[in-house]
Amino acid sequence: MRLLILLSFILVAGCSDSNLSDLESFVRDTADKPRGRIKPLPEFKPYSAFAYSASALRSPFESPVAYEESTGQTLDLVDAPDQSRMKFPLEGYPLNELTLVGTLSQGNKGLKALIKTASGSVHLVEKDQYLGKNNGLITSVTETKVNMVEVVPNGNGGWISRPQAMGINESSGVSE
Repeated sequence: MRLLILLSFILVAGCSDSNLSDLESFVRDTADKPRGRIKPLPEFKPYSAFAYSASALRSPFESPVAYEESTGQTLDLVDAPDQSRMKFPLEGYPLNELTLVGTLSQGNKGLKALIKTASGSVHLVEKDQYLGKNNGLITSVTETKVNMVEVVPNGNGGWISRPQAMGINESSGVSE
């Protein structure tokens, strides 16, 4: 064992070169070269939040109401919707996110509709309640349909009423 340790010391000493002048000259040449500069980080503008204040106006993604040209009917101007009245829960949803999934009958009280939201919750509504973002007043509930009248801006500073209907879809599991 001692012999093996002695041989390994001799081999290591024999392989070492005491002349390190080429390494020292390389380090000296590298240190003498001009050094590069790192560009400073760009200055970022601070974030300023944007407050959207046009939520009560017509959505820019919906076409303006133009029933006179498309249906040949002239619609009368109506009073602006009452913004101070208490809102119903389904008035926070656009109509395209609401689905009629069924109706319930409670004796002589008439039909009530089951409306499903995009998140999956189901609400019970009846005549003279509101739903949708455009002040949609429910005018009647039948077994397969909910009829309503929305009050929307006409684009000229006035308000008009437009009829809407929501039917039971085949995708909801019930056929019309």
